[in-house]
Amino acid sequence: MTITAKDVAALRAKTGVGMMECKKALVEANGNEEEAIKLLRERGIAVAAKKSTRIAAEGVVDIAYCDKCNKAAIIEVNTESDFAAKNEKFAAFVKDLLKVLLTKQPATLEEFLKTDFDGSMDVEAAVKDKIFTVGENINIRRFEIIDGPVSTYVHGKGSIGVVVKMSAACDDPRFAEAAKNIALQIASMNPSYLDKASVPESVIANEKEVITAQIKNDEKNANKPDAVIEKMTIGKLNKFFITNCLMLQEYVKEDDISVEKYLANVSKEIGVEVKPVYFVRYEKGEGLEKKNENFAEEIAKLTNK
Repeated sequence: MTITAKDVAALRAKTGVGMMECKKALVEANGNEEEAIKLLRERGIAVAAKKSTRIAAEGVVDIAYCDKCNKAAIIEVNTESDFAAKNEKFAAFVKDLLKVLLTKQPATLEEFLKTDFDGSMDVEAAVKDKIFTVGENINIRRFEIIDGPVSTYVHGKGSIGVVVKMSAACDDPRFAEAAKNIALQIASMNPSYLDKASVPESVIANEKEVITAQIKNDEKNANKPDAVIEKMTIGKLNKFFITNCLMLQEYVKEDDISVEKYLANVSKEIGVEVKPVYFVRYEKGEGLEKKNENFAEEIAKLTNK
């Protein structure tokens, strides 16, 4: 049977797979498009297994919100390259994953991977299928579903995502603006905790121990009494709280006041308390090993030099 360029192009349009692979699949399937798609998907699983060991530290963070269920979902999906992360089909795939999260609401990543994706495969199989289409390793790294009134923000086409949960909802546009500003604050200043009360005692004790050791190891403080060193430690510990606690941070749009003061001002103005109670911040690839690209070596390999 003759396989035409039109046949190959049609299969490529449906699968996103390269022209040569599409032609091979059509030849093996005797021109039957559905059988060719099946062959490509089967091969995709094998290809996915080979690619699964590659470092995937690029990708996107994305967020979706469900008005009906009053829930937000945030997800990080990693790829090997920024180029693949910008692929329209990859972006659409991440959106589909968010829909599954909000619909099925799995509790763990393991449960999510076994969740039905589209009626024909589970999420894990869908990832393997997409690996073959995109041509790179793809990894769902993490997700979270947040219940209640939230404000969301995605920065830099998916480099950072923030969901901040508020203590209550309010229709006043000034409330929504303040909540959005807090999401921007979290994206920009990367706090580790909501407020001072949220910092675990173990973290405080460890930080205090480190600060005290640093002060004592400074020759200038060698002869200072313990009471003075304790006072210096408390001062530096307060700076730790200001840096790491959202409510104590300098407000990025008015650096002469804290976030706490900014929200108090807005609350007074609109007559409704504007208070964040929880937040999630994902930064694409944070903590992951990056692939070390050496383009000179790659070119040398390709040219056998």
